[in-house]
Amino acid sequence: MKANQKKQSSFVRLSLLMKPYMGKLLICVVCVILVNLADLLKPYVAAIVIDNFLVGTSEQSGLFSITGMGIAYFIVALAGALFSMTQVRLLARVSQKILNDMRQKVFDKILHMPMKLLDRFGTGRLITRATNDVETVNEFYSDVLINLFKDVFLLLGILVMMFIMDPQLALVAFTGVPLIVLLTISLKKVIKRNFKRMKAIISQINGFFAENISGMRIVQAFNRQFNKLKEFRELNNAYFKTTTTQVFLNSFLRPTMEVINNLVIALLIVYGMGRITGGYLEVGVLYAFTNYVKQFFEPINDLAEKYTTIQSALVSTDRIYEILDETDLEDPEAGTHGGPVHGTVEFRDVWFAYNDEDWVLKGISFKVEVGQKVAFVGHTGVGKSTIINLISRYYKIQKGQILVDGVPIEDWKLRDLRQGVSTVMQDVFLFSGDIAENLDMHASLPEDTMEKALEISEAADFVNELGGLKTPVTEQGLNFSTGQRQLLSFARAIAHDPAILVLDEATAHIDTNTEEMIQRSIENISQGRTSIFIAHRLSTIENCDVIFVLVDGQVAEQGTHEELYARGGVYTGLVKAQVENSR
Repeated sequence: MKANQKKQSSFVRLSLLMKPYMGKLLICVVCVILVNLADLLKPYVAAIVIDNFLVGTSEQSGLFSITGMGIAYFIVALAGALFSMTQVRLLARVSQKILNDMRQKVFDKILHMPMKLLDRFGTGRLITRATNDVETVNEFYSDVLINLFKDVFLLLGILVMMFIMDPQLALVAFTGVPLIVLLTISLKKVIKRNFKRMKAIISQINGFFAENISGMRIVQAFNRQFNKLKEFRELNNAYFKTTTTQVFLNSFLRPTMEVINNLVIALLIVYGMGRITGGYLEVGVLYAFTNYVKQFFEPINDLAEKYTTIQSALVSTDRIYEILDETDLEDPEAGTHGGPVHGTVEFRDVWFAYNDEDWVLKGISFKVEVGQKVAFVGHTGVGKSTIINLISRYYKIQKGQILVDGVPIEDWKLRDLRQGVSTVMQDVFLFSGDIAENLDMHASLPEDTMEKALEISEAADFVNELGGLKTPVTEQGLNFSTGQRQLLSFARAIAHDPAILVLDEATAHIDTNTEEMIQRSIENISQGRTSIFIAHRLSTIENCDVIFVLVDGQVAEQGTHEELYARGGVYTGLVKAQVENSR
């Protein structure tokens, strides 16, 4: 299905989104026909007045009079305005509904993307697709599509009216069409290529903003404001160049269309005056034709002006469907094995690489029994954090097998697997809202469960002082200290009663007093649970049942603290180095 979708043009896709609203769109089409009919009748009424009453000497009677034609002209104009308003409002409602659905689909896809895919897209590109690109499509529906039906029907109507009134003048009027077609085809590729570059730069700018606003403290701490401004200036200048190119293309299209329009009108007048002199053409007909030509070129000029908007929308549609077409998504209910996790974890000759065969783990094997406390230690980059990512199946392994409770991890229903594993990360992330929402995470936990989790995690005292579970949490939880955020992340993990508790450098950023509280809470919550620690502070893992020492993606040593230290190997070197650094 994905391959078939990619074969469809962006314009077809934008059109298919309207399929559920065909009833309302048919009403819009009827309104458009009536609006265009009104527009087509106005020059015809004016031609009747000129040829019969102003130039000619026809007798005026009832409706067939200057007054009657004036009233008819007003009624036609009023009806056209009413039908136009109905069409615009109805089509605007349909387009906004389509965009509402599109935004939801894009965000739903992002929510179910595996980590590998999120890493590939990057924050800036995803934000751009969910915001800027959808907004560009909004411009297409609200600004272009609303007038598209009207313009197409108006062009067809003018074509019919001109051929009915005078076929020769009609042929003269269409002499400018080949020039317009040639101009449009010539600029199409240039405009689309420029828009692709513009969208790519917007993604880079969004990613740059997101990254630097989040890391502003680091930027200011290292006095790198000037350097970051220089980086942004380069991105901004690149965007400036693409936008000025677009402005140039826009400024070229509209005046060129106007020149072609006036040339055709001039040609009509020259040709028409010759026929009027010869008695083959009436003045009113020539007047009507000049009006029809203006009406004919008006939608063409409008489409030329909106052409860049259309091209931008088509590029944005391609980018949006790059997300919507993704099929390699996580399905929480997929899998053959469900139920609660008990806590046995086993790696059998596991090989894993984030990119190609740049192996992070190389044939690693170990087993953790229910209720055991184990730790993984080693220098940065040896694969410690990768192991916990694989336990929760955030990434797929290339070789070997991972089993949880004796069941291959790929056979587990993802929802059940992750409900049984709670991970406390080194960098805590809290969502805007309140403490209860951050602990509950939409699991509908009872208040007493969350309060008990706060007590066990040693967070109850400061939470109660601040106002309890309804204490506000600002963006990323920055209204709390680092230690408080860490304690809240413990409470969040504990509240969901996991069978497997994973702590990834959970005490790396906290002071000694807070660490003592953390150690007390860890001792309480790890009873009866499989507990896996990734630790830099080796003093925090001395009581673990097994310690695995990783070197270059492999298990180099394993045993208790006493056993490993007595061997005088890698682990002993790590402990001694840490003691030296703490002096």
